[in-house]
Amino acid sequence: MYSISPPAESEEEWGPDENGETLTVVAKFQPLVMESMTKSKDGFLGVSHSSLSGLRDWKSPASPSRVYSASQFRAFLPPKNKLEVGESWWLIPSELNIFTGYLANNRYHPPAPRGKEVLIHSLLSMFHPRPFVKTRFAPQGAVACVRAISNYYYDIVFRIHAEFQLNDVPDFPFWFSPGQFTGNIVLSRDSSHVREFRLHVPNNRSLNVDMEWLYGASESSNMEVDIGYLPQVQQSFTEGIRTGSGRTLRETVLESSPVLALLNQSFVSSWSLVKELEELQSNKENPAHAQLASLHLEKYNFPVEMMVCLPNGTVVHHINANYFLDMTSMRPEESDKGNLFDFSAGFEDPSTATYIRFLKEGLEKAQEYLGN
Repeated sequence: MYSISPPAESEEEWGPDENGETLTVVAKFQPLVMESMTKSKDGFLGVSHSSLSGLRDWKSPASPSRVYSASQFRAFLPPKNKLEVGESWWLIPSELNIFTGYLANNRYHPPAPRGKEVLIHSLLSMFHPRPFVKTRFAPQGAVACVRAISNYYYDIVFRIHAEFQLNDVPDFPFWFSPGQFTGNIVLSRDSSHVREFRLHVPNNRSLNVDMEWLYGASESSNMEVDIGYLPQVQQSFTEGIRTGSGRTLRETVLESSPVLALLNQSFVSSWSLVKELEELQSNKENPAHAQLASLHLEKYNFPVEMMVCLPNGTVVHHINANYFLDMTSMRPEESDKGNLFDFSAGFEDPSTATYIRFLKEGLEKAQEYLGN
């Protein structure tokens, strides 16, 4: 189905970056519509209540929300030889062929995920605790494609084939296999910022999930098969929480040429740690420095506060890093300040436009204080 090759890159760790941006993924789930099953009802065709127990008990997501580091989503970044629009690659390569055959049916718990499987497994386990990121049958694996590129962002679409094991011992295995998981992610090239993420099971067809269950513990046991309709399996950041950091800013807007040009022209740019300001504030031997530190600490809110100040320490304009990230994660039509964003060249970076506007507003407010 896919004319692409597995990646040749070596496996690496895909853990969180404790110093980077964090965000909250929200999972939404509506259980299978039991009436949509074409033939399997309790007592019909020998289907016992215990066979469907895992299915009937699955009524809500296992984890409605979970915090991730933005850097963990670098698993979606394209390999170096797939950096053009329209290029596709394997996120999780298929391992099935005519020689390997199918994977076993009589299993309850998935193998430990490795490499890029770790993130996919974690995301899917928000719906149910036993996801198998590699299906028993083809199509197996996950594929991604570059949909758009800017100087700062990749827009990537993906398709994942995975399934869940709904039963546990002593019940016999029950396999729940959605037709596909699909979605897209917009993330910075260095994966320090996730602007948008969506994952869902398409629900535009009358049937979208396959179910298979065994009537015994062995691989040769009889198996029943049915299909049904799953109304909602969905994840996004649309209700996410972003936490900014100094590193987030340094690796994004403060590497932008237009921002650096404006800073060099009109500002003296510096950083101060809260601990250092607190020490200066308590220093009775230098009251001038203590006063300057107090003016800054009055405007500070966790985790990072960006300020425009006069030489005498008066803060004329400031914005919190979390609010800044929230604003830059919104689409223009979602903001009551649509002119914060400059999409004149198409798929542009809103962070740079928003930060430049912040600096220019600071210059305007400084003029009011100076009386010019």
